[in-house]
Amino acid sequence: MANKFFDIIQSDLSKLEDALEEAVASPVETITDIGIHLIHAGGKRLRPAMFFLAAHCSKDFKLERAMPLAVALELIHMASLVHDDVLDSAMTRRGEATANAKWGNQLAILAGDYLFAKAFALVAEHGYSDRVQLQLSRLLTDLSAGELIQNKEIYKASCDIDEYYERIAMKTANFLAISCQLGGDVANLSEEEIQALYDYGYSVGMAFQLTDDLLDITGDEDTIGKPAGNDILQGIVTLPTIKALKSSPDKDKLLSIVTDSNMTRDMLHEAVEIVRASDGIEYTQQKVDEFLEQAKTVLPESIPEDIRTAYSMGADFISDRKF
Repeated sequence: MANKFFDIIQSDLSKLEDALEEAVASPVETITDIGIHLIHAGGKRLRPAMFFLAAHCSKDFKLERAMPLAVALELIHMASLVHDDVLDSAMTRRGEATANAKWGNQLAILAGDYLFAKAFALVAEHGYSDRVQLQLSRLLTDLSAGELIQNKEIYKASCDIDEYYERIAMKTANFLAISCQLGGDVANLSEEEIQALYDYGYSVGMAFQLTDDLLDITGDEDTIGKPAGNDILQGIVTLPTIKALKSSPDKDKLLSIVTDSNMTRDMLHEAVEIVRASDGIEYTQQKVDEFLEQAKTVLPESIPEDIRTAYSMGADFISDRKF
């Protein structure tokens, strides 16, 4: 991610790549192969970045103390994506073949399970507090619950915005919030500062997922690494589509498409064009801006100025990102 948001932690993130490769190494060759494939497929490393920034609030920051937890956060993220791809029958992510496309669903699921287990093993081995382990357990239960909420509504075109927000909070926002919170824990910040960083991460996470949902409608495969309208194809309605289902003059046609589990590519293209022509894009962008403004507002004044600036730049990156 070419952004000044990373400047303070660029060295940490570079070392994270080596630590990730070390973490996925296994006597079982297939596990190592899948792990290395997932690492090299890229990613924004946003969760460990948010964690490292908070951890740097401590004058006594020690990378060797922070690194295992940063690795654990990214392993959990990688594992959740592997499982998501199996559930969605996704063949590409970030322009690369998914683990299930290369190795099949069974091995992909087992590899994801291995990554989850490895993450918790790292946390246990390095003596992190019960609070840290509790937060990671909460994170994993939220990820699973969010996926369950999403899957029970596929091809049903639920227009319940509160339920939509609950789902994206569990799948994305809570993860970024906990990443910031855990960094504050490692830095021994006050409870008020840690809560403020949690609130920042939550708001940024909501904006991040909303932006993802916008890009799914407005982007193209070369840019976002997967086909446009992929959510609609999977029977998942996101905020731009929810708004279009309420306000578009073609809402009845859109409803008939997004509830059809036998959707063709021509139908998908028509649905995407209906959403693009509606006020759903503008409405969702407005919500992105509101969440990012809230994120900047809650940043505690007491943390180092360069960290506050970096977090503010992180919010700007979410607003401007194209992938």
